[in-house]
Amino acid sequence: MDHRIARSTVRVRGFHLDGYAHVNNARYLEFFEEGRWAYFEQQFDLAALFNEGLAVVTVNLNINYRRAAVIHDELEILSSLSRINQRNAVMHQVINRVSDGKRIADADFTFVVLDTRTGRSIRIEEKLRNVLEPLVLEC
Repeated sequence: MDHRIARSTVRVRGFHLDGYAHVNNARYLEFFEEGRWAYFEQQFDLAALFNEGLAVVTVNLNINYRRAAVIHDELEILSSLSRINQRNAVMHQVINRVSDGKRIADADFTFVVLDTRTGRSIRIEEKLRNVLEPLVLEC
């Protein structure tokens, strides 16, 4: 697998389900969040970024629900950086069912880099851009 893609897995448990016995739509937010943490842990040190007074903050999340996941499904979350703009970046994420490889959901997560001292987003410039650009995998 391409080193620019982070892979994590989650097993669907009873508490993930809604009254229709499939994963509740809000739970996918948690699954995607798990994938993003795995990505950031794999690709760079978030603690070091925070120590520099910077944080990654979600500003938009668009989810496409493709099919239902049910109890005991093992899901694979694939996360990769798909675009870097001047003031934000986009991560593309996919959730597949491991047993048959079928797409369950996909999402585009837009984030900004926040200066924690001022509470304002900053431009993604030289130092950070040099870290992020080699990680971009266009979808």
